[in-house]
Amino acid sequence: MRVITGSAKGHTLRAVPGEGTRPILDRVKESLFNILGPEVRGKTFLDLYAGTGSVGIEALSRGAAHCVFVDLARKAIQTIHRNLEATGLTERAEVIKDDAFHFIRSASGERRFDYIYVAPPQYRGLWSETLLALDDCSLLTSRGTAIVQLDPKEAEPLALNNLYLFDKREYGNTLLLFFAPDTEDQVLEEETR
Repeated sequence: MRVITGSAKGHTLRAVPGEGTRPILDRVKESLFNILGPEVRGKTFLDLYAGTGSVGIEALSRGAAHCVFVDLARKAIQTIHRNLEATGLTERAEVIKDDAFHFIRSASGERRFDYIYVAPPQYRGLWSETLLALDDCSLLTSRGTAIVQLDPKEAEPLALNNLYLFDKREYGNTLLLFFAPDTEDQVLEEETR
């Protein structure tokens, strides 16, 4: 597991000890950032269930302005701190030890992100619960994107009110789903700020 490109290119990232996390494969991460392209520069990221911090660190390496890493596991938090220090990206990062749902509730209305990456533990229904929680809050900017990483076997349709699925990409046993806000009200609200 490494940083693919940008200011921290080539740095090897530590894995979280144990078997509680499933890091994104480098080829999937590279495909993800090829899809996002140069739009990452200057943007804000939220890396939920951050694990090693690999996705948020890649975003920072590619010029993202700021990334918030959220994970509940102490070992994951320690690993993220070590990986940020090793890559020299600590200044633009914030690491929070918290439950994803608590963070979503407490940050809603207080923070806005251009990208939210959701990669929860598999086969627990957490991806859909998390997306439904994001659908009910205002953490995503009007032109933002929420990206969910899951096993294709976990995929199921969701009844969403404020987000819509606009793209999906499958890479072996990894599926990436891309969601965007679906309301004109949100665009108007941001334009008046």
